[in-house]
Amino acid sequence: METVGPETGNAVSAGFPAGGQRRRLALTGVRGPVAKGRDFTRQALRDWGWGGTETAEDALLLVSELLTNASLHAGGCHELVLTAGEALRIEVYDGTSAPPRRHPAPQRGVPGGHGLYIVERLSDRWGARTHEHGKVVWAEIEATRLVSGRPTGP
Repeated sequence: METVGPETGNAVSAGFPAGGQRRRLALTGVRGPVAKGRDFTRQALRDWGWGGTETAEDALLLVSELLTNASLHAGGCHELVLTAGEALRIEVYDGTSAPPRRHPAPQRGVPGGHGLYIVERLSDRWGARTHEHGKVVWAEIEATRLVSGRPTGP
């Protein structure tokens, strides 16, 4: 499926991006990694024809949560990797091999301890794996949800 982009009149993809497109954002030593990661993700979603829906907003929240968790609990964010295909895969690389752990009893209305519950709720799948320099925590949203999500805004 193809539609024409309103700004340029150029053809843009609507539906699934061409097989396995991947974007990487280095974050080691970057100030404001959460904001930079959200902006990077927002642009990728637009480029892939997945912007402007409630599910795209969910993807931005997932990026925020994963990057915040890496910043607060895993010695910082090293890299954000987005892969588009049958699903949007969000990967956040950090420098510790300690697995992510959900807070045992987060309290309503009290900040902190809700991040992995949000990740679990908004994603179709999530997990973590170690590698030689730390770990990657990932989450996926099925592409069909990104295509068919309700538009945001007026």
